[in-house]
Amino acid sequence: MKLKTSITIISGCLFIFLFIMLPIFISKQEKKDEYVASYKGSKFSLKDMNNDTITQKSFDGPLTAIFFGFTHCPDVCPMTLNKMDIVLSKLKNKNKNVKLFFISVDPQRDTPEVIKNYLSSFDNDFIGITGDPEKIFLLSQSWGIVSQKIFLEDGEYNVDHSSPVILLKEGKYVGTISHRDDIKKSLKKINKYL
Repeated sequence: MKLKTSITIISGCLFIFLFIMLPIFISKQEKKDEYVASYKGSKFSLKDMNNDTITQKSFDGPLTAIFFGFTHCPDVCPMTLNKMDIVLSKLKNKNKNVKLFFISVDPQRDTPEVIKNYLSSFDNDFIGITGDPEKIFLLSQSWGIVSQKIFLEDGEYNVDHSSPVILLKEGKYVGTISHRDDIKKSLKKINKYL
């Protein structure tokens, strides 16, 4: 008798919990969907490291990754690019290709030559983009990237910036890879959209 009563009470509590929490879960999912839909990018025209014109159409394709960073970055940028280099190599071994664009949030220092030299240390052909600081700023904001210069005592500066790898399918936002995601998790996320 006590077991049956306990099961009934637990079942009732579970039902009430689900009744109360279900609208909250649904609301959170709707907000997430709205947040994802807000990433649309913007029209732009910039130059890549080979002086070729890059526009929003350049992001079209089965799967494209864009990463905003800078060549003087001491940690997050090189670690993220190194991880993506390994991930893309693993995908290539399975005849799956993903284009990765590295867009500088420090265009004053990151000239096409600097970016080309920086990206040459990776095995995959990342496409480096730089250009007019205002255009870069507007492009980064359109993808939800926040960045700001942090000046150091010696007059030099660092750039503090958000650092997701943004995944696009046919030029439209589908997800992100965090710089904290390991290789296995990153591959899983990419394979979801290939």
